[in-house]
Parts: sequence; C-alpha cells; structure tokens
Amino acid sequence: MNLEEYKKNHKTAFLADIYEKLLKDEAELLSIVQKDPSMKEIAEADLANIAEQKKNTEDQIKAIIESEKEEIEYPTELILEVRAATGGDEATLFAEELMQMYKKYAETKGWSVKIIEDLTLEIKGKTAYEILKHETGVHRVQRIPETEKMGRVHTSTASVAILPIRKKVKFEINPTELHVEFSRAGGKGGQNVNKVETAVRILHIPTGIDVRATAERSQSANREMAMSILMAKLEALKEEQEAKKFNANKKGQIGTGDRSEKIRTYNFPQDRLTDHRIKESWSNIHSIMSGKLDPIIEKLEEFQRLQK
Repeated sequence: MNLEEYKKNHKTAFLADIYEKLLKDEAELLSIVQKDPSMKEIAEADLANIAEQKKNTEDQIKAIIESEKEEIEYPTELILEVRAATGGDEATLFAEELMQMYKKYAETKGWSVKIIEDLTLEIKGKTAYEILKHETGVHRVQRIPETEKMGRVHTSTASVAILPIRKKVKFEINPTELHVEFSRAGGKGGQNVNKVETAVRILHIPTGIDVRATAERSQSANREMAMSILMAKLEALKEEQEAKKFNANKKGQIGTGDRSEKIRTYNFPQDRLTDHRIKESWSNIHSIMSGKLDPIIEKLEEFQRLQK
C-alpha cells in the first residue's frame, strides 16, 4: 500500500496512520519471535488479530478511493449554462425556454436547483451529471415567431453546456491570471435590489473565460461560486481540447461534448423533436419543453449501453 499517498488524502489519512501502526506492531512481534522462537505460539494470536485489522483497514481505504473515483466520473454537482446563439430575439427567447425546461426537469427529479446568473443553473443531485451529461451542444429551434406577419418559419439556435463541479480539481490557477470585479447584484427594482457589492465577476486572462455569480447574499459566497464555475469551464475546455487531439469521435460515444456540435432540433410546426446523434424523433414538443425529458434521456442511455 502507498501509505504516503493515502496520508495526503484527508479522507484516508487517519486510516493510513492506523495501518502504519499495525505494520510496526507486526514487525515488533516478528522480531521477538525471531529472537526467541519459543514465543511463536504466544505471538500467533496477536499476529492473526493484526492481520485481520490490516485487512479491515485496507478494505476501508479501498472503499473510500472507489467512492472518490465514482465522484470524479459522476460528480453530484453541475453548472448548466445556456447561451443564445444565432437568431436574435428568437434565440434569446429559446435559450430562456431551454433553461426553464431543464429547471423543471431537475425539480421533478428532486434535485436542488438554483439560478446563478441569467441563464445559468447550479444543480445538485446524486445522478444529475450522469443523466444530463449528454445535453451539451447546439439546440436548434424551428418555428413561426409571434412577430412574424408572413407566417414564415424561422430557425434559431442556443448552446447548452453541462459543466461538472468536481471536489478534486486537476490543476491550479495562478491568482495573477485572474481579474476580479465586484458590483451590485441586479434586480427588477424595489426592495429586492442589492445595495452592496455582492455580485462577483472573474475574468481568466489567458483564456478570456468570463464568469459572474450573483445568487448568494455575500460577496465571499459569490466569489466561491464564481471560482467553482471558472474551474469547471477551464476543465471542460481542457477535456474538449484533449478529446479533439486524441480523436474523441469513437464508436459508442454520444457526441463530442463540444458546445459547437448540433445535437437536437425542435421543430414546432411539425411538432417534432429530433436528436441527430441517435437519429430518433419524438412528438409533443410542448410537453417536453415543460420538463418531461425522460423519454429522450432514456433513449440516449439505451443507445450508450448498446454501443458499449
């Protein structure tokens, strides 16, 4: 066992200390038996007890490490970010509708949902990332806008990003690479407008990634949230770059996880939603937009299982 490695992990450090003491006790008993073979029979019971304690300690350490691996693969917290793309006001409206769709879906699952900033949600739930991870990409809508007098169908797009918040991050950020600003949190007026500078904006200078958090009541809490979002975005950027470098489009993979990939079309005039990655379509778009995403999610998961 790599005791030094386990000592660095706060979850396994105390177990590593226990294991190290058991090793010392075991070595002392073996040394006594070696010097005085007549003590072998007396020492056997103690050695058996130590062996059992070592096994129990090893099992506990392994269980903790396995749970950490699962947390890395399927974290329990995520940031869901929607951005309007092409299509002007229609794209903005569609982005807002997508955000509400995911918010309602998360609520039906019993997950914790919080609006962080505009079209950004923080979602907490044991299976949230595992279920939503394939929603990243470009979502296209085709419909007749209310302002369209000629009855023409317009096409607009919005991008969705699912960013896992991991307990253990793979890299550190140099504070000199950050530009931090504080301001008053926005509001619609009245008593709810924040009169102190609690909103936090952080710019990561090397990449140009810009994040803002306003949901919390204190500046420190919003700064912590903004840093979590920034770390998630930087990690997603790194993974996307690595995926492209090592040919991410492998058999059995649903998309690349790239925000520029068109994954779904919502055709309102034909009441048809199509997921282009698995070439499946569904009707009753209005029901889906109200948060009833399970049929789509289940089909994506089925496709993934069959490919594997």
